[in-house]
Amino acid sequence: MTNKSILVLEDGTVYRGQSFGAVVTSYGEVVFTTSMTGYQEMLTDPSFAGQVVVPTYPLIGNYGINEADHESSKIQLRGFVTREYCPSPSHWQSTLTLDEYLKSQNIPGLSGIDTRALTRHLRSRGVMMGIITPHMTVQEALKELKKFPNYGSYDFIKEVSAEKQYDWSPRLEGAPFDHHIVIIDLGLKYNIARSLQRLGCRITVIPSTTSIEDIISLKPDGCVISPGPGDPALLGYLVDTTRNLIHKLPVMGICLGHQLIAQAMGGKTYKMKFGHRGGNHPVRDLETGRIHITTQNHGYAVDADSLKGGLEVSHMNSNDNTVEGLRHRDLPLLSIQYHAEGSPGPQDNMYLFERFLTMVDKHGGVN
Repeated sequence: MTNKSILVLEDGTVYRGQSFGAVVTSYGEVVFTTSMTGYQEMLTDPSFAGQVVVPTYPLIGNYGINEADHESSKIQLRGFVTREYCPSPSHWQSTLTLDEYLKSQNIPGLSGIDTRALTRHLRSRGVMMGIITPHMTVQEALKELKKFPNYGSYDFIKEVSAEKQYDWSPRLEGAPFDHHIVIIDLGLKYNIARSLQRLGCRITVIPSTTSIEDIISLKPDGCVISPGPGDPALLGYLVDTTRNLIHKLPVMGICLGHQLIAQAMGGKTYKMKFGHRGGNHPVRDLETGRIHITTQNHGYAVDADSLKGGLEVSHMNSNDNTVEGLRHRDLPLLSIQYHAEGSPGPQDNMYLFERFLTMVDKHGGVN
């Protein structure tokens, strides 16, 4: 790694380092994540679409890339910024280096950056657009950055959603399915489908643009609205689908799906200063009083004071008291802002899939 490269933020701040991965220019919203492991899952998480991701953990690449830990079919982020890149991974499952993996999909990496300083800057000033470039001067990069649309003005769902309906892999051991669950793919992480499959569900994954009539024609027992990237305020077509769906089926929303449920019931969302990204966020379940350590990846949140239509808060973030979950007083409906499936992160929150399926047992099927 001898190629020099720079990260230039929209406020003019510059970080200089060495290029790895593809030697190309790329731009996106610059965000940080506090997960200590799981960089492959981060790379392939569709919720990172349109973003340049900065892991706060200093050493990245030391266990390579394997065939088991993908969370989607490709790298989803636009750039990867690290303190130290390890070019010689050591792990029995590794088939590629991180450098080779990024190059295979034309994604740039930047190492040798003081990621602690960069993280402190984003915490202080808020996330912002940035550009990674091995070719331009700082002045050229700033000029180029002004040409690109702001992260919050673009609908990334059309980039990450499935193009056509498909069935998840058959249940292990060939046993009969207990439930048929439809997942609306707004940026599905594979471990959501894996988790539901392990609980005995037949899974049908559908594109984000699927009509309510086509969803109902599949005769599901329940529906999961997946996570995904971007501002939920741009997704009026999905808000309408959600509004119709929650009166017909048991529904679980995760992350972006959670935000769409709030909007469908008349609530509002807002952009956070630097969001929640990582595998160590404490969340309080208001029903049990228990604190769960959660995986999170979101830059928008639900406004608790805007909730109406029977929705009430079920989970709160113990760090900043933001809304982390919703339930409905009458409808078979629940949602969480965080990722019960982990990947990367703790598996403490699988009980929420079980809670959803208990709701499906009681209310399942098209009404």
